[in-house]
Amino acid sequence: MSFIDTATIGDQLHRLAKLTLDTGEATTIEEAMRMLEGYSLHVDVDPWTMESAAGQAALATAVNAARRSFLGGVTVSGVPDVTLCVPVNGETRLRELVEELGGHCVNAVRPAASHMAIGRRANGLRATMDGWVAGCCVEGADCTDRPEEAFVLTGIAAAGLTVAECFQLVRKSNPAAGRRRIALSLWRPDLPVDDPRARGERPSLLPSSAWLIGLGNLGQAYLWALGWLPYADPSGCSLTLQDFDKLAGSNDSTSLLTDLSMVGRHKSRAMADWAEARGFSTTIVERRFNSELKVNGEDPPVALCGVDNALARSALEDAGFCRVFEAGLGNGISDYLALRLHSFPGPKAARQLWSGEEAAKLDVLNRPAYRNLEDRGADRCGLVQLAGRTVGAPFVGALAGALVVAELVKLANGGPNTALLDLHLRSPGQLAAFAQGPKFAFNPGAVG
Repeated sequence: MSFIDTATIGDQLHRLAKLTLDTGEATTIEEAMRMLEGYSLHVDVDPWTMESAAGQAALATAVNAARRSFLGGVTVSGVPDVTLCVPVNGETRLRELVEELGGHCVNAVRPAASHMAIGRRANGLRATMDGWVAGCCVEGADCTDRPEEAFVLTGIAAAGLTVAECFQLVRKSNPAAGRRRIALSLWRPDLPVDDPRARGERPSLLPSSAWLIGLGNLGQAYLWALGWLPYADPSGCSLTLQDFDKLAGSNDSTSLLTDLSMVGRHKSRAMADWAEARGFSTTIVERRFNSELKVNGEDPPVALCGVDNALARSALEDAGFCRVFEAGLGNGISDYLALRLHSFPGPKAARQLWSGEEAAKLDVLNRPAYRNLEDRGADRCGLVQLAGRTVGAPFVGALAGALVVAELVKLANGGPNTALLDLHLRSPGQLAAFAQGPKFAFNPGAVG
């Protein structure tokens, strides 16, 4: 019997392939990957929409997230050869960015397992943008879509919502997918999107600094969203990037700024390279976040947390940050489409929300794929560790990134902040959100 290195498998395992292992759909890792290779997406683009920063951000985010989820390929029709409103990934032309992110530009709509549209097209589900309201509209429905008036983060959120709906459609995992209107306001998530106040206000200022805790799925989604903000001079924004870990092959399946050429590099250094190429100034902190870390007056006063460790999250208010925004993603077969956002100080302290104890994990060791590995020589301890690896989806991270960075932008402009947001993309109509009180207002430092 040969030795099966479950640690290496875990480091390389595609996080959506693990979804099919844990549900029992796939009996081997190879079969799980073949299932993902059967998922393909076509994005049909209205060239007029691509004149706006929000439209461009929606397309780039859709391609970026979909190439990691739809392994059968991502094709895009209608992409004009226009200049990027905001240069990201070192590119200045939209078609070049689409191709660099893994999309294949074509001249006409192509057959695919799922279709989506950006702009006034009629092929598949449509990502919609209006002010700070992001949505996913059913084909043929009359939904408000004004990308020229949308804030750029709205485009990122709209892409996250729509790719998530396409993924549920292609998996046939949700009878409601593709049959409903989905929409939420990044300005006031606590309001119905039809409320005029939900459209929000155009910001005049952008944050001048932030401390990012964790640079995996969520941390990179924060960076991706920050990178799309329309800074006149990005060097006026200082980012502190904290992570102690190195990139593994599995990060490519969930994290928007990772590719396989980065495997083995420290996350902090790889992400600092990306941020500095965008024009930001960076500081690296390569240590675990815990209650021993203390910030001073020279550090960014606001933190964006993206770690999934309960002990670290419970210490978020101990470091001395004036304000903290944090998001958490679901990580199992029933909640990988879920996200929750908190801001601190809030109605409850971080130590009240996280006791330091990790949530119990579903026992999947009796699923066929795990039994197959055991039969081939994997030891029980290694299988337990492999089963504990998370399920993750880049489109959920993209949406969470837009929501968290929106809170930072609103803080810089004296806008309304959110104390708690709870959302599951299987049933997004049940979104729950609660606003922060007026005492939360704070000037984090801003640039025009």
